[in-house]
Amino acid sequence: MSPSGLHADARHLLSTWAAPDESQDVLRAQYIAHLDGYPDAVLRECRAGHITASTLIIDTSRESVLLTLHPIVGRWLQTGGHCEPGDTDLVAAAAREAAEESGIDNLSIDAMPLRLDRHAVRCRADDGEATTLDHLDVQFLAVAPAYAREVRTHESLDLRWWPWTTLPEDTDASVRALVAAALERTGR
Repeated sequence: MSPSGLHADARHLLSTWAAPDESQDVLRAQYIAHLDGYPDAVLRECRAGHITASTLIIDTSRESVLLTLHPIVGRWLQTGGHCEPGDTDLVAAAAREAAEESGIDNLSIDAMPLRLDRHAVRCRADDGEATTLDHLDVQFLAVAPAYAREVRTHESLDLRWWPWTTLPEDTDASVRALVAAALERTGR
C-alpha cells in the first residue's frame, strides 16, 4: 500500500474507533486533524509530528507483558515505532515493529487500538540535526503464541516479560496506562 493508502487507513481506523473515555476521544480528534492537515502524517518525514504504531505484547496465559528497554529513552516500553512506506495499514505497522523488536512472529493483534499516546521525542531532521517533535502513537494489544521466545535485537538494551502487577520502577505513566487498558480489555 502506498503512503496515501496507509494515511487513508489510519484516518478510517481512528474515525471508527470508539475511544474509551473523553481524554482519549480528544486525542483521537487531534490525530484525525493532524492526518487531515498533513498528507505525509504517517511517515517520519512529517516534521510537524507523525503517526507511529506500537504494541503491548502479552503472553498466552495473560499474566505477563513483554517490555523492551529502549536504548535512547532508557526506560521500559512496549514495542513500536515509525510507519514505513511498505506498511499496508496501522495494524501491519504495529505487527512489523513488534516482530522486529521482540523476535516473535505470528502475534495475534487486536485490530482495534487499545489507546493513544501523544509524546514529544527527539528525532533527526532532514539535515541530520536533532529536533524534537510529536509521536502520535496508536497503541495495539497482541497475544504472543504459546511457543514464543523473545529475541533481543540491536533496538533494545534488554527485553523481558513482566507480571502485570510487577512492572519495572522506571516504567513511565504512559506504559502503566497502556497496561491498565490491556488489563481492562482482557478482563484481568
